[in-house]
Amino acid sequence: MKVGIVSFAHGHANAYASSLVSMDDVELVGIYDDVPERGKEAAIRFQTNYLRSYQELLSKKLDAVIVTSENAKHLEHVEEAAKAGVAILCEKPLADTITDAEKMIHVCKEANVFLQTAFPVRFNEVVRRAKERIDSGEFGKIVAIKGTNRGKNPGGWFTEKEKSGGGAVIDHTVHVVDVMRWILQDEVADVYAEIDQFFSGKSLDDAGILNFSFTNGVIATLDCSWSRNEHFPIWGDVTMEFIGTEGTMKIDAQGQKLSVYDASGIHYQVFADDMDHGLVKDFISRVRSKKAPSITGEDGLCALEVAIGAYASSENGERVQLKSFLQT
Repeated sequence: MKVGIVSFAHGHANAYASSLVSMDDVELVGIYDDVPERGKEAAIRFQTNYLRSYQELLSKKLDAVIVTSENAKHLEHVEEAAKAGVAILCEKPLADTITDAEKMIHVCKEANVFLQTAFPVRFNEVVRRAKERIDSGEFGKIVAIKGTNRGKNPGGWFTEKEKSGGGAVIDHTVHVVDVMRWILQDEVADVYAEIDQFFSGKSLDDAGILNFSFTNGVIATLDCSWSRNEHFPIWGDVTMEFIGTEGTMKIDAQGQKLSVYDASGIHYQVFADDMDHGLVKDFISRVRSKKAPSITGEDGLCALEVAIGAYASSENGERVQLKSFLQT
């Protein structure tokens, strides 16, 4: 299978590329990046070609493409890939606005093109086992969930709103909301959020506490802040506590690691399963077998809607009903 990568702007591109080149039946045909130095370096590292435009990359008769550009560029890159008839794995959040996300889903459906949202946490073994136990009824009816997805400010384009669409809330909300939706098999009905800027000199939000409820009555909270100091890893704090009528369960999706402290701070030595590889392996398998995506564009849109609703709630100081908010 021939696969290309559009942009190494997002750090996950490195993990996805490593996964692709480890597969015997997959060829990483090339990499496009609008920052030539970054793209050329990645092409050398992964022993593939650097292309000067994404149109040139898409002309290589690809079977699939992974889009890991800045959030605001997802629509442009996905639209072009769809026109080329290439299956797409798009980095989260699906887009920086609801309108763009809806356009992406529409254009892929019109072109009959496979669109999958990159939510690797679904392929974390701890999370998968937690879903199995909850599905079995071991904890009775789930009534509440407490979640975290904290880290440090990633810097770069993540702090430029015109490229990212927002700060910590749009960046870190979507991962956990997607897992909650997947486990509960339900949708978020409303959200209330307190959002601010506390931990850095940037004007973009780096602190967010969300309270939301699902249509089945489950209530949830999420701390999605970039609240860790500069020596903390960018990512590594996805936790959820499920409260059920027959018991509780707390999971740490990235707990299989050693925490190493030195003069520069804390570092992780991870021995867990590779959820990024699980995501890419699933994507390739489903494209090859012509199966529907396991994580759809609609899944990406639903998670994005909660983040956008959270911003609206913070601005007006009121709980936002997502259905009515999205119709305005």
